[in-house]
Amino acid sequence: MWENILEFLQTTGFAAFSRSQMMVAGFIPGELLMMAVACVLLYLGIAKKFEPLLLVPIAFGMLLVNLPLGGIMTEPLGKDNAGLVWYLYQGVKLGIYPPLIFMGVGAMTDFGPLIANPKSLLLGAAAQIGIFVTFIGANYLGFNMMEAASIGIIGGADGPTAIYLTSKLAPDLLPAIAIAAYSYMALVPIIQPPIMKLLTTKKERMVVMEQLREVSKTEKIVFPIMVTILCGLLLPAAVPLLGSLMLGNLFRESGVTARLSDTTQNALINILTIFLGVSVGATASADKFLQLQTLKIIGLGLAAFSVGTASGLLFGKIMYWTSGGKVNPLIGSAGVSAVPMAARVSQVVGQKENPGNYLLMHAMGPNVAGVIGSAIAAGVMLAFLS
Repeated sequence: MWENILEFLQTTGFAAFSRSQMMVAGFIPGELLMMAVACVLLYLGIAKKFEPLLLVPIAFGMLLVNLPLGGIMTEPLGKDNAGLVWYLYQGVKLGIYPPLIFMGVGAMTDFGPLIANPKSLLLGAAAQIGIFVTFIGANYLGFNMMEAASIGIIGGADGPTAIYLTSKLAPDLLPAIAIAAYSYMALVPIIQPPIMKLLTTKKERMVVMEQLREVSKTEKIVFPIMVTILCGLLLPAAVPLLGSLMLGNLFRESGVTARLSDTTQNALINILTIFLGVSVGATASADKFLQLQTLKIIGLGLAAFSVGTASGLLFGKIMYWTSGGKVNPLIGSAGVSAVPMAARVSQVVGQKENPGNYLLMHAMGPNVAGVIGSAIAAGVMLAFLS
């Protein structure tokens, strides 16, 4: 009897902690540490409501994979079946989930503010500077070109784009890059305001912008078609992401595909978010995540996001000067593609300085331009490096 009890105890996860191959500080099982990190992320997602739709499934996937002997990411061996999440992860590995999520994003996005003010496209483009600056910096810090590109794309603040590019160029870095990208997206309300206040004056933050013109239905229908044609011909590598984004938007704007639009922006994107979040989180096992290069990636990701925010703001200041003070530079910070959170942050910061200031729709222009810009940046990286 006692032998059976001892044999059972040896099969539990508690006993497996003592056999961990990844001990931190010589006595803390790496898996236990990662479970603690997962619980912190769950707290941020649930209690603090930091991007909960993304952070909760990612954190729970991280929790699952670090449960000793759970086997949720076990690869198939002979006649043995693989772990459940390993099968779900194939959608990430094969680059299926991110473009389909982009389709849902397109169905939920109104490109009207961008069409009404095409100049805001420049702010979205300026905010992508963080991607390329970090790409150069990561390369100097010892990462190869493909790894550096994957790290740099964190600066676009677009989780699906970061996952898509990394799955193609540097799949081994996917856990750290995905978690960094989504964490910084969730922390936009904390990271951006200090940078916004540092780089702008009170007078600039108080600027009230004129109301945008009304965009016709025809313009909204033609826009996704023209963007797909022009970008597809210029940069074929960006077609999977941009094409999916524009197809979803066409479902929304055409007026004849209401059922498809509803499914795409609700059921489809919700299912994909669960699959992608859990499977990406499940790549963050202790043996892969607890490495020095992970800290480098997280630090470089923060630098990429900060430089992208600053670049958008500085270009916003240029537009403020050239327009004679008619453009509020705060909308430049929304050029990163964390839709719509970055635009909301521009609104909140602007309204604190001037309660009568309503920047949300103006900020949505560079915000959705940032989505397009990050997809184009990923296409450029793929075209040159893959």
